[in-house]
Amino acid sequence: MPNNTPLRVVQWTTGNVGKSSVAAIAANPGLELVGLYAWSQDKVGRDAGELAGIEPLGVAATNDVDALLKLQPDCVVYNPMWIDVDELVKILSAGVNVVATASFITGHNQGEGRDRIAEACARGGSTMFGSGISPGYINLLAILTASICDRVDKVTIDEAADTTFYDSPATEKPVGFGRPIDDPDLLTMTTQGTGVFGEAVRLIGDALGVELDEVRCDAEYAQTTADLDLGSWTIPAGCVAGVYASWKGILAGKTVVEINVRWRKGQTLEPDWKIEQDGWVLQVDGRPTVKNVISFLPPPDFEATTLEEFMVLGHIMTAMPAINAISAVVAAEPGIATYNDLPLTLPRGVVASS
Repeated sequence: MPNNTPLRVVQWTTGNVGKSSVAAIAANPGLELVGLYAWSQDKVGRDAGELAGIEPLGVAATNDVDALLKLQPDCVVYNPMWIDVDELVKILSAGVNVVATASFITGHNQGEGRDRIAEACARGGSTMFGSGISPGYINLLAILTASICDRVDKVTIDEAADTTFYDSPATEKPVGFGRPIDDPDLLTMTTQGTGVFGEAVRLIGDALGVELDEVRCDAEYAQTTADLDLGSWTIPAGCVAGVYASWKGILAGKTVVEINVRWRKGQTLEPDWKIEQDGWVLQVDGRPTVKNVISFLPPPDFEATTLEEFMVLGHIMTAMPAINAISAVVAAEPGIATYNDLPLTLPRGVVASS
């Protein structure tokens, strides 16, 4: 395929991240949006640009999966909230590559679903890749950070965020938010709900060339001492409003990879975990020891008058690692691919022309 021929892309869903994906695909000269899958019936038939809040693009949304696959796209940009293994198997078996932001890094958290995805890739000669901001891009940064060391003792990623204004019960309840603080099932919920961070631990271990003996999750919780109104739902007093999950990769009894996430809500937390700055701290202990602090700011021309508009930055950061990997994934060998299998993914087609 000539280098100047755009890759044909189908966008899968137009939720918050999907809207940012549509806008990014439309603006990139190296990509051509040829189809759009809409899960909601009320979106079927509407223009992709309208659904994304940009100018019309001449591509109508559909819920006809077979019609989309008949377009023979080079890649599907897969942005649902959660992975649907049956859906992915159908796409990959049809020979269509997938880049996903829906809780997929290595696929190990999917259990036997991972095997089904791998088999679909082999059947269709296609590639499955997952990323996002975290897990995903942040883990790639940690791998690059370790690349200047001649000895690595431990790789640690600390993520911290005040998520009070992140109103997403569908993603937050599964990790334990809102449960009674003494619920005996909390650790099981958190382990399952944050399992993709365990996949990220495996990714880093693989990059280091080690086979981890164990990947496990430890967790701590904080409760709200007063009812906490979050908009679409309320966390009652005495229930979980703070979740700390620590995913550890252990080798010979020693933790060599650790990914910690600390999320809190409201001003009535007990214990009162302090979040000094939302973002990530990456540290590689070794020779030398290297520390990176990652945060984000809006550009000077960014206009946001509501919290929802400001949250668009987070949606962009989630969408772009997958979109920037499209060309590498299309060129990759069939199978489940991670950052360790691809060449460095490059941000082509994103420099403003004026």
